[in-house]
Amino acid sequence: MDEIEVPPFFLCPISLEIMKDPVTVSTGITYDRESIEKWLFSGKNETCPVTKQPIPDSELTPNHTLRRLIQAWCTMNASLGIERIPTPKPPVNKTQIVKLINDAKSPQSQIKCLRRLRSIAAESETNKRCLEAAGAVDFLASLIGNNDNDNNDENDMSFDYFTRASDEALCVLSNLHLSETVLKNLMAKNLGFVESLTKVMQRGSYESRVHAVVLLKSAMEVADPMRIIGLRPEFFVELVQVLKDQQVSRPALKAALHLLIQLCPWGRNRIKAVEAGAVPVLIELLLEVNASERRRCCEMAMAALDLLCGCAEGRAEFLAHGAGIAVVSKKILRVSQVVSEKAVRILFSISKFSATSGVLQEMLQLGVVAKLCLVLQVDCGSKTKEKAREILRLHARTWKNSSCVPMHLLSSYPA
Repeated sequence: MDEIEVPPFFLCPISLEIMKDPVTVSTGITYDRESIEKWLFSGKNETCPVTKQPIPDSELTPNHTLRRLIQAWCTMNASLGIERIPTPKPPVNKTQIVKLINDAKSPQSQIKCLRRLRSIAAESETNKRCLEAAGAVDFLASLIGNNDNDNNDENDMSFDYFTRASDEALCVLSNLHLSETVLKNLMAKNLGFVESLTKVMQRGSYESRVHAVVLLKSAMEVADPMRIIGLRPEFFVELVQVLKDQQVSRPALKAALHLLIQLCPWGRNRIKAVEAGAVPVLIELLLEVNASERRRCCEMAMAALDLLCGCAEGRAEFLAHGAGIAVVSKKILRVSQVVSEKAVRILFSISKFSATSGVLQEMLQLGVVAKLCLVLQVDCGSKTKEKAREILRLHARTWKNSSCVPMHLLSSYPA
């Protein structure tokens, strides 16, 4: 391909490859559909890459003339190994989507509709935006969690259809990668949306639970503060269950940790998370995490644990776990500066508010005091050093003259 002279106007300005489906944006520049869709939708850009002018409507007009020229050129150079570019399938339009949704009346037709929507969304970013514009988001949200078996026999076919419809709808909605505006509208229109997703986490399939927690992460980022404060305890119970699941995918694990970090500062959410069993689960997660492979998970778990140890209930749960102090201190200076900072903050909360004589002796015997002295000697961030210094000063009478602290570290003990 490098030896063949390609007319420059056949090349996409972004990827510099031959265009397969040339489309023109409102600024008059032509791009390959896949490249400009990735720029506009996945990259969340709103300007033309060449002219830098805004593209307000993101409408892509097929350039049929250029496509035919490219196809003709490919045919003329077939002997040189150039394959003819097939005529692209036109994007779906809003009218087609609306008709598809309106025809989905019965459970059976809903399943067929959802599978078709899933196929359409997978074809292109333009199709995904068309689904949003045609009202598919509200339709999909109305089906999620709509499988309550109180009024259905367990063997009833209708219950099976409702469950399958809910799973399919959640999969499509998750794969749409909804914009912030669309998510806000969805949360405003569908007040029971979070409860529906919680229901899916309670009794949905493995794949549906993963989609639910990832979608919840996006929804909570744009949710009204009152919605966040009013989250039910059941929500946190199911969130903790996702963290406990050893088979859960990494994206779902990160989404669950992100949710804890995002929600705990609001209202009584920290207490709800503690009562749901989040503290021991986070400690177990830190025990299992391979720091070299999953540094980000370790940072997020430590950040969540730091938030939960900010309340008395969280500190009590932390100290009730036999490995709490040990695993937190072990992570200091071993994973990242973020982990070291959060770990020292946790130890500060414990030493300031929950420092019984037993706890102080445990910290001494586990080498926590020695590790804090080491922190003062190395380059690990000013905030981390300051917190470590405060901890050592708080309990200098108990720790300073202990034989458990090596002499070369004891010399750095603050006055």
